Amino acid sequence: MLDLEAAATWIDERLARAGSFRTGPLESVRVRPWGEVARAETDRGTVWLKAPGRTTAFEVPLYDLLARRIPDLILDPIAIDPGRGWVLLPEGGQPLGETSEGEELAAGMRAAVARYAGVQRQLSDDVDELIAIGVEDMRPQAMPARFDQALAAGERYAEELGNDHDRASLDRIRAERERFEALCDDLAKRPGGASLDHNDLHPWNVLGNPREPESLRFYDWGDSVVAHPFAAMLVPLGFAARRSPEELVRARNAYLAEFRDLGSHGELVETLELACRVAKVARALIWERALLAGPAAERSDEDFARAPLATLESFLDDSYVGGA
Repeated sequence: MLDLEAAATWIDERLARAGSFRTGPLESVRVRPWGEVARAETDRGTVWLKAPGRTTAFEVPLYDLLARRIPDLILDPIAIDPGRGWVLLPEGGQPLGETSEGEELAAGMRAAVARYAGVQRQLSDDVDELIAIGVEDMRPQAMPARFDQALAAGERYAEELGNDHDRASLDRIRAERERFEALCDDLAKRPGGASLDHNDLHPWNVLGNPREPESLRFYDWGDSVVAHPFAAMLVPLGFAARRSPEELVRARNAYLAEFRDLGSHGELVETLELACRVAKVARALIWERALLAGPAAERSDEDFARAPLATLESFLDDSYVGGA
């Protein structure tokens, strides 16, 4: 839990350096196993203090890197304190998921994934720094070992809370180990250098006006990993697929248009589908990371506890975005 008094003092010091001041108390508004968020009013609007937990502590230095590289595509921090593990952010407006619906929301997400492709291309030279600050390595070469980790997480759940269906699913998943490794080998040979995979790119993590693509910015980097760039499309294309198969194709094509210099459209589509299949294992491990960050009571909650296995099961789905 945040020490709100100490945090308020720190915020006041940082605001003063920026020529601003707090006009209301600092209040904790969200506490999760993987971090806490607090809010305060200032003479220039609301500010937000984010304090990631131990499993997502990399998000603080990640904000520093992003502020240096892509300040116009994120909430540009007011202040960062890596020692305390705090980042102070300005008000960023409402997310697309709260301001839009229907075709407007779909169009906003198509613009968002195209804009995110630009983020990835700009950060492709920063992979070593990303890994050095603690962003987990989910590049194709690392994924066979990650498959084993995800399988072990599923086995822990099955042993503690699972049933016959879960154990049968694990047998089916275990039998896919060799195929998964072949997919990773294939993906490693494909075009597209590794970059930052937001890993949770849905309409509630995109801020801005859907009718003004240049206003769109990205938020909440706590699930991020380093991966093949196309792996980042697992979540947003899963959202598009739930709208319609046609919307899936439109969103996919909007994203891939930013990579058209890397190969033919058909080749890029094949690579994207491959990357998304491999990314399901990374998503399973992110659920496991969240689970391990929480108290024992949450680990015994069936829906939460089963999330790593449920996500890993999606690798058996015929759809490359199934289960996203």
